Amino acid sequence: MFELTFLGTAAAAPLPKRGLSSAIVAHDEYRFMVDCGEGTQRQLLNSGLGFRRLEHILLTHPHLDHILGLAGILSTLSQWETLERMTIYGGKTTLDRVEDLLWRIVFRGTRPPIQIDLVEVRPGLILRGEDFDVTAFPVRHRGPDCYGFIFEEHARRPFLNDKATALGVPQGPERRELVRGNPITLADGRVIHPDDVLGDWVPGTKLVMTGDLADTSGLAEIACGAHALVTEATYIEADAELARENGHLTAAQAARLAREANARLLILNHISGRYRDKDIENEAKAIFPNTVVARDFDTFKIKAD
Repeated sequence: MFELTFLGTAAAAPLPKRGLSSAIVAHDEYRFMVDCGEGTQRQLLNSGLGFRRLEHILLTHPHLDHILGLAGILSTLSQWETLERMTIYGGKTTLDRVEDLLWRIVFRGTRPPIQIDLVEVRPGLILRGEDFDVTAFPVRHRGPDCYGFIFEEHARRPFLNDKATALGVPQGPERRELVRGNPITLADGRVIHPDDVLGDWVPGTKLVMTGDLADTSGLAEIACGAHALVTEATYIEADAELARENGHLTAAQAARLAREANARLLILNHISGRYRDKDIENEAKAIFPNTVVARDFDTFKIKAD
């Protein structure tokens, strides 16, 4: 399961009830921040999540409304010294801008008390956890090096408790060994193999976050079967020409992507102040009914079952 909390859901400029783009994805002991718009550290504190374990920041693209919050967060962390290390991931163009922000402004002439690693993102695997992967995929927005991210649990075989009990497998370490794929020997000498107590392979939870988009070409395959697809809806179809000119999506385009990808849930963010939430929601739901317009501090538990 992934827990997704939105810290900022506005497009381009903050709104009275919406901060700039940022979200936290949590899985077990891992926490990932996706984008870090201006004011994110205040949103992080207001959310109750705080700075604990904030060791990975993924940036979708170099626009200031998605990266300016890094200055405040890292300035604060350098005083609190609550972390030993932070890794910031982004495309080359994004990291060039982040490097200027950090070393020419925030830490100019000083040495930060925490280690900051800038890791250039390329399509493919970014990080492998014990039971999940984070991968990047390229998207078209405005300018080069724009990316979306997939958080996906590894496929697993469910443990069949009833079958294990019928075979006389005791509770405890024996069952853990079978889940790990190792055979065990019972007290009576019988050997129990993992295949005896494990079900068929089932896919893990898949969360796809696209960042800002100029179009959805090729993304249905990437987002195929997503348990949740998070993408932008900066415009509605009445302003489709503006969307094209500015490299953004309409709510209808986002909904068509979710439908083509056979996603379970569509979560829309990057919301413009020119529309009511209901206008965006109604347009998307007419195409993909299981749609939600995210608001700041909304939390979603994304799971496969």
